Amino acid sequence: MTNEDFIIHNREADIRSLALQKVPEGVDALWCLRQIEGYQLAKKKLPVWAQTEGIWYPPRLSMEQCSSEITAQYKRSIAARLTRGESPGTFIDLTGGFGVDFSYMAQGFKKAIYVEQQEVLCDAARHNMPILGLQNVTIANTDSETFIDNTDQADIIYIDPARRNSTGRKTIAIEDCTPDITSLQHKILAKARYAITKLSPMLDITQALRTLNNVCEVHVVSVKGECKELICVQSASHPDGIITYHCVNLSTPDASFTCTDRGGSTAQILPKDTPVTGMLLFEPNASILKAGVQDAFAMQYGLLKLHPMSNLYVCDDATMSRHTANDDLKGLPPARIFRIIDAGDFSKSSLKTLLRDCDKGNITIRNFPSTVAELRKRLRLKDGGDTYFFATTMQNGKHILIKCTRWSDNPA
Repeated sequence: MTNEDFIIHNREADIRSLALQKVPEGVDALWCLRQIEGYQLAKKKLPVWAQTEGIWYPPRLSMEQCSSEITAQYKRSIAARLTRGESPGTFIDLTGGFGVDFSYMAQGFKKAIYVEQQEVLCDAARHNMPILGLQNVTIANTDSETFIDNTDQADIIYIDPARRNSTGRKTIAIEDCTPDITSLQHKILAKARYAITKLSPMLDITQALRTLNNVCEVHVVSVKGECKELICVQSASHPDGIITYHCVNLSTPDASFTCTDRGGSTAQILPKDTPVTGMLLFEPNASILKAGVQDAFAMQYGLLKLHPMSNLYVCDDATMSRHTANDDLKGLPPARIFRIIDAGDFSKSSLKTLLRDCDKGNITIRNFPSTVAELRKRLRLKDGGDTYFFATTMQNGKHILIKCTRWSDNPA
């Protein structure tokens, strides 16, 4: 039996059980197990790759660290927009890895260069890129610092620093990643029209902007409500100053949200002790909150906030209708939207009214001195159902509980 036959025959097998079995003569067990495990991981993370016959998969760590197909496609859209109207010449990926980002971002460029220190990953890239239809690809088995010192000009240079230190522990700070962009960025900006850097979604954006020079765009990328990537675009021709923030929530109906105002303007606060029954309640998506542009979001859609620190916003139906009819805003706000049924404080009489006929509900806390578990125990509510409770603080310091249902016109 050949390696290929063994892999095809056992592609769906349990990898742990398979590792304990004796393999037929002539089969490279370690290689085949890696390919089967890689295929199984790729089915969910990289469906197009998984459906492509002949792909070589790397060791598990590289599979875990590589981008998903959907986020790689988004980065491809960034590269395409930055070079729109021009004839893209050269794309360089200084940290090639498994090559998922490279395989998408390199599309449309006349020349694409994949740079990677690990020989096993370079071998996989040499094999995989032609299978994926990429031509004019150069594989450079070297480190990014050496390569950047000896390369020519490029349209776009992409870098995804390894977020692990020498002992294998995860890191977040830019200067703790490999390579250290803080010492390399001036060389990159001298060689590229644009530098695109993928950073940890846990990194504080304000800190990133202090560390990186000439940032012109910040992209916060979520998938199904979970923040996955923070991407910064730099350009030597762009002076430090105005930055465009792009907030996306992939695999959802959410529209992308773009603004250039981060903390410069403040949304108005609802001038009441409690929100009014019948109003709509908005919880901005994870990308907007991570980017810190929730006030700009509220002002674009005409929303009022409940408290400077709560990140909950409200409006009436008339306001919602006016803004969803605005073609520039492209439909509904990128947020979870609820209809307020009732709201009140935490007095016994108020809670009795709010919890009438409720034995279960979904609880969210925003700027509130308790945990969800503690509040659930206090309210004696099981998890689930169609009723939503938001425990929060109003602008006058009053703690309230807002009872809601999902807004029927909201497709999310």
